[in-house]
Amino acid sequence: MNQKLSFSLLQPAGEYEYRVLPDYVLHDLGLDGFLQEVSNDAKQRRMIANILSKISPSPAVSIYRQQIFADILKNPELRKNMLDLFDRIQFMRDFSSFHKTTDEEMGLWHLFNRLEDLDNYIKIVETMRDCLSDERVKSEGLVLLRDYIDGLYEDACFAQMKKDISELKMKASDVRSVTIGVNVNERFEAVSIGLVSVNKKPFKKSGIVSNFADAIASKDKLKETSDWDGDLHYQLIDQEEKSNIFEFMKKNMAKNEANLLVSQTSSTVVSATDGAMVNSTFYLDSVVNKMVGTLVKKLRETLTKYADVAILNISELVPEFLYYIRCAERISRLMEKGCVFCEAQPITEGQAKDAGMQAANDTISMEALDFYNLKLAMNMENVNEIVPNDLIFDRKNTVYILTGANRGGKTTMTQAVGQLFILAQGGLFVPAKKFRYVPCDCIFTHFPADEDKTMDLGRLGEECVRFKEMFSKATDKSLMLLNETFSTTSFEEGYYIAKDSVKALLNNAVRTIYNTHMHKLGEDAEELTRESMGSGAASLVMKTEEGKRSFKVTLSKPEGSSYAKDIAEKYGVTYDMLIGVK
Repeated sequence: MNQKLSFSLLQPAGEYEYRVLPDYVLHDLGLDGFLQEVSNDAKQRRMIANILSKISPSPAVSIYRQQIFADILKNPELRKNMLDLFDRIQFMRDFSSFHKTTDEEMGLWHLFNRLEDLDNYIKIVETMRDCLSDERVKSEGLVLLRDYIDGLYEDACFAQMKKDISELKMKASDVRSVTIGVNVNERFEAVSIGLVSVNKKPFKKSGIVSNFADAIASKDKLKETSDWDGDLHYQLIDQEEKSNIFEFMKKNMAKNEANLLVSQTSSTVVSATDGAMVNSTFYLDSVVNKMVGTLVKKLRETLTKYADVAILNISELVPEFLYYIRCAERISRLMEKGCVFCEAQPITEGQAKDAGMQAANDTISMEALDFYNLKLAMNMENVNEIVPNDLIFDRKNTVYILTGANRGGKTTMTQAVGQLFILAQGGLFVPAKKFRYVPCDCIFTHFPADEDKTMDLGRLGEECVRFKEMFSKATDKSLMLLNETFSTTSFEEGYYIAKDSVKALLNNAVRTIYNTHMHKLGEDAEELTRESMGSGAASLVMKTEEGKRSFKVTLSKPEGSSYAKDIAEKYGVTYDMLIGVK
């Protein structure tokens, strides 16, 4: 029964490399709203954000996670039952007597409550076993957990524990009354009080005066020993005020500072000093514990033997389970709203070529069909109005220079690509009809900085420093998302820096989307491709139709002046239209 948890629900067995994304990446990609709606608990949101921000380039990690997520998404009963179970586990951790770790002797209260704790633990293991026995559970991670739980359940020690707890609970539940003995002197002054016995049956009420009178009316009724034969009945001392026997003795019995300790083999006694009377409840607790000391000792041994492994090991998986469950709940609601999600397909380098779409020597590193921005979908009442797009990363299309009109969807498009990778590598279903990808080793976002971050270097200086830092860490497995980078200076200066930056990105084959207003940079895509070492740049345009934004991207040269002409004609500011105004 000393099994230790040797697996995680977030990664398969083995060693894997991870990169932790800065907090601003999730913000730049518009995932704040998703996190906000995933959970109302700030601690859980932070935990989920941390998992999404820790990414590995290994396809094995992504596959392992998404299989678990698929099981949980497709099984709402499992989600509900596990959440109820986690509430019980958390309650036990917060309020149960498992917190008691010192060597001090446990009181009677701890005895009974620890029995309840272990009984609850048994039920937790049995409930989790039932949850994971669902035939729809097929993922490697949940099957490993099921095997672990089955191992606990089938272990001979677990069976023995169930038997032990059943017997202990039965014995503890048998305690229905205790017999207290009061030693008196010749003046009927109480000199000591002690526990005579612990009994299975409660006392029955009768008249205390008649009992007392009957007991001392004749000499033959006076007992030679203090042993109780069970022939007396019980009556509350002060029925009106419902005070207990100790209050009665404190109020009505004479107190003697010179009380003597009287010991008898049949009872455990203590001097009836003021302190003992004042703390009579605790005193009762103490003397009863002496009578059930073997139970307490056995219970502590049982706790040490079973509880830590069970509760602590299972508790370690609760945050990982909550990650999948909370995300599944949110994505499930979006699917009910009409949003399309798919299970991502991680691919490895050199995997089969897509002969129908690519030349034989071009390996796809991302293929996204009918993808869209998750933030946009969450904010739209009618998701049918969303315009999905297609995009491919390969050797010919490594760096996309994205241009188009203001508020035409360039930033939304850029965010959506980043969201696909973040969610997929987190194991979640993604907002697309199809998504195949080579996992990233890191995702870099270069969005406009807040004013207070550019005071020392100025906006252009800050942009240059930040870009250089990101570029130095990027590899051919990275994803770079640039939003209006180098646009805070004049066109000539910005264009000069941007062109050199694109050349460098092509040289290192970094998958990139460069969202910019510098249409000339897009027009230079073919030239930049010819000068590169094998990677290609492409001009990607958010199309307009008759001056209206279509929110659809296409591979073509920047619209530039043609779009401006459409806008000018729409608002009557061409030369001819202006001259014709009277």
